[in-house]
Amino acid sequence: MTLSFTSFRSAARTVLGGRFYPVALVYAMTLAVGFCTRVALLARPDTPGLGGLAQSAGAFVAGAFFDAVVATYFVLPFALWLAIAPSRLVRSRAHRALVIVGIAAYAYLLAWVAIAEWLFWDEFGARFNFIAVDYLIYTREVLGNILESYPVGKLMSAAGVAAVAVAAALAPSIWRRLGSESSWRLRLGTAGAVAAAAALAIVFVSTSTRTDSGNDTARELGGNGVYQFFAAFRANSLDFPVFYATRPEPEASAFVRTQLTAAGEHWPARPESAVERVIIDKAPERRLNVVLVSEESLGAEFLGIFGNTRGLTPRLDALSREGLLFTNVYATGNRTVRGLEALSLAIPPTPGESIVKRPGAEGLFTLGSVFENRGYETLFVYGGYGYFDNMNAYFEANAYRAVDRTMIPKERIHHENIWGVADEDLFDFALEQLDRAHAAGTPFFAHVMTTSNHRPYTYPAGRIDIPSGSGRDGAVKYSDWAIGHFIDEAKKHPWFDDTLFVLTADHGANARGTLDIPVAQYRIPVLFYAPKHIAPRRVERLMSQIDVAPTLLGRLHFSYRTKFFGHDLFTTPPSEDRAFVANYQTLGYLRDGRLVTLMPQKRVRVAPYPVGGAGLTPEPSDERLSDAQLRDEAIAWYQLAFEAYRTRQIAGDDANRVRPSAGMIRIAEPSR
Repeated sequence: MTLSFTSFRSAARTVLGGRFYPVALVYAMTLAVGFCTRVALLARPDTPGLGGLAQSAGAFVAGAFFDAVVATYFVLPFALWLAIAPSRLVRSRAHRALVIVGIAAYAYLLAWVAIAEWLFWDEFGARFNFIAVDYLIYTREVLGNILESYPVGKLMSAAGVAAVAVAAALAPSIWRRLGSESSWRLRLGTAGAVAAAAALAIVFVSTSTRTDSGNDTARELGGNGVYQFFAAFRANSLDFPVFYATRPEPEASAFVRTQLTAAGEHWPARPESAVERVIIDKAPERRLNVVLVSEESLGAEFLGIFGNTRGLTPRLDALSREGLLFTNVYATGNRTVRGLEALSLAIPPTPGESIVKRPGAEGLFTLGSVFENRGYETLFVYGGYGYFDNMNAYFEANAYRAVDRTMIPKERIHHENIWGVADEDLFDFALEQLDRAHAAGTPFFAHVMTTSNHRPYTYPAGRIDIPSGSGRDGAVKYSDWAIGHFIDEAKKHPWFDDTLFVLTADHGANARGTLDIPVAQYRIPVLFYAPKHIAPRRVERLMSQIDVAPTLLGRLHFSYRTKFFGHDLFTTPPSEDRAFVANYQTLGYLRDGRLVTLMPQKRVRVAPYPVGGAGLTPEPSDERLSDAQLRDEAIAWYQLAFEAYRTRQIAGDDANRVRPSAGMIRIAEPSR
């Protein structure tokens, strides 16, 4: 054994002290930068802490492992080259100089990736993931946002200086050791070992190898941003039956059908899908105009009516006292496209990318299609470029007319940044579109999507008392000012008294926390405002973002065929209240005081609501459900939602206008 160890040590010295010395440097540099990056991210004041020494050590050990895997992938071509390159070429001055330049370039890459991870963490509280992959498609907006938000030139210069300094310090030893000789056996053996390590990593290593302690910080620090980026690139959609726990299809469908008819909805004689129902409202239909405003990132935590004391939303707080306010509503996700999906399709979030961006997302049953079939002018009005996140294409293919910043005359824009025009300019433009519909004698439904409450947080000067570009608080306060401006201007128009405004958010401001899904960060405001038609009231019941559309249609007393998964909150008993919250891979189900999370590898977790500051109140039920029942419910909802989209059971139709008739009335009368 002594001889064997001595031989191994001698071989290692020969290999790493010779032409493979740069390979060892790549590993060492990757591990060092990875370690420093974790320390820096953990030291951030906005990073939730780890659960003790054991958890911290586990995160750093797991992270070093992933760093080594990434280094193996990067170094493999270089190791193969060094194994087969002739000694005369390897020892040449040009080759040695090229290797030193390569080490400098790799050092620069590592430095820049570390900086990029810091900036990404600043925005999303995570290492690179599917969002980073997604944003590569929209380089104009993303790069513009980075350039407007951060001192990119200085950061790039600092990274360059650091890379040159590292390469200069290592240059003498690289030059000297590349001039040494090594045998074919050692060269091929070293390259073979690197190739074998890469092959094993491909087969046996995945993002699920990361530490799973239930702590998001530990899990994120225990990974590697570059590895997670490419892993997300390979898996930007997930097949529910393959990755998640399932129930027999008839059983899951039967449960969801029972839940969907809890409010007295009826199945048509020949339903086109497992979720199609008929909603009959005996009250006279209200042909009110509707304006649905989804504010960018306006989480409930910013509003004074939810306890914020910084005075950021005086106009929304005042409007909330004049309208129908829902105080316990949760967004389905943490991306704009998830919010648009929930508000237009009223469907639980399916794993992977939002339906808004998926193939086959045309001709679906949407909120817009309900209004269109009643002769409404249906609009999607966006402050940015509508090609971003496939928004224009999605809405145009689903019964909306999409208009964006490209249609706003330059002379009418007070301010714009990479994400879009200032909210006030968007609202003024929307008013023109609504006036046009009203002049034609057509009722209108408009979904308006804002952009100002987004980094770099810039807006026109002089509107509020917080300077533009100074941070999130200023952007929130300006967005609130713009909403107030919009309502004030709308009051001057002849259609105002017959218009219902729905003010809400696409998602919360962030999704950080120590749980897979930090539920508190998903809480959003929902306000129905129509002074002539809706009396002021607060509703404290648990509500999902997918319930906004059917609850809105209920206030209009529409009778229609529906394929929504959401329900009208006023025709459903409180014991049936639930909410859906999800990120890219983890699906959450809130009900009866607990959170069920469904995760890849068919993992399921049932836990009480987060303690402290979550703002959640368990809804009463006649009989508390068991954890097993909640688990089965969560699986059924998400399983059927996935299947309904996959098989186009939520496709639209032209026969969704229904008249009340004998034998088709709700079991539960509406509570208005």
